[in-house]
Amino acid sequence: MENYKNILLIVSGGIAAYKSAELVRQLRHSGAKVRCILTKAGNQFITPLTLSALSGEKVYQDLFSLTDEAEMGHIRLSREADIVVVAPASADLIARMSSGVADDLATTALLATDKPVLLAPSMNGFMWDNPITKRNISILETYGINIIGPHEGDLACGENGYGRMAEPNEIVDEIDYILGKKNKLRGLHALVTSGPTQEPIDPVRYISNYSSGKQGHAIAQMAAFCGAKVTLVSGPTTQEKPNNVNIINVKTAEEMLEACLENLPVDFAVCCAAVADWKPKNTSFNKIKKDEKNFGASSEMSIDMSLNPDILKILSNLSQNRPKLVIGFAAETENLISNAKKKLENKSCDWILANDVSANSDTFGSDNNQVTLLKNSGNNHQLWSKVSKALIAERLMDEIAANIEN
Repeated sequence: MENYKNILLIVSGGIAAYKSAELVRQLRHSGAKVRCILTKAGNQFITPLTLSALSGEKVYQDLFSLTDEAEMGHIRLSREADIVVVAPASADLIARMSSGVADDLATTALLATDKPVLLAPSMNGFMWDNPITKRNISILETYGINIIGPHEGDLACGENGYGRMAEPNEIVDEIDYILGKKNKLRGLHALVTSGPTQEPIDPVRYISNYSSGKQGHAIAQMAAFCGAKVTLVSGPTTQEKPNNVNIINVKTAEEMLEACLENLPVDFAVCCAAVADWKPKNTSFNKIKKDEKNFGASSEMSIDMSLNPDILKILSNLSQNRPKLVIGFAAETENLISNAKKKLENKSCDWILANDVSANSDTFGSDNNQVTLLKNSGNNHQLWSKVSKALIAERLMDEIAANIEN
């Protein structure tokens, strides 16, 4: 932890709170500065005096304490840390985090932080297996929250199952790993496209697709987290703006291409946007009315279409300012691998992430994704497990970092 000295440790309620004392000791031994927030429930299992004696710092408990706010406000607590660690993370705190609740010092600090967050869950096995808890964890993972554990074993309630908090040395190793990722792409510039495009038919109608932008925004967020300077060119979505990312909002494929070209050169480009292949050849200045004049007696209408610019192919074949690494997505409903291989060859890009978007895939709009990575060097392809789109983005950044290092 040579370059990362500031840890904010939140201790919530649970018998595993006793492990937080050893965690503080190990963090201090590694040279880290540790500040602690102790929740009201956590105070039932470990005292502020114990944490203060081990950390050498004041322990914070009350959001509304004027003394605490004068000395160290909750915003500063969360912003001056290099990472926020919650150990143990109770089912209650996890539920409140996933709902965006900020009704005490711990949840307020978590909502206010712009730094990595690591949760070490600890609870009864049935609580951990409850679908509500699983949903809450999935929501947090979607937003890039890191989770370690829990492990299987004997629980304090006398039962056996998953719910044991990860050991302090494991948490220390995970902190090192997470903070190390922040340097993986430092000094690099990334271009990411996300979301659908909208191709206007008239002032009130357009051609588009079901893309939510979740995967593209997750990739942009993870690239920024890993230290890259990120430009995100996004079609219309309801996704929140990723932190520390320069976002350019566009609607049409032509606007997206123009924004991409204007923001070159970059070190790598990830074309995740679902760009419409076609656009209406002519856009009506006025709303097209549903009358016999326009449709005739058959009440049918046809729209002449023309091809949109192929952004992935254009970026891949630039003679100047071509990104060192160009990565595309192949959204397919059949023959996934063979179609992805054809796209990899036809576009002249470096990598393709192929994903199944057929009716039964639950990919569009979902928090999860399953992709296969194909590279232009060799015939091998990697099938990645179905996980959250945030974890897909994390694995992609690992692949990019390894490629750049080599």
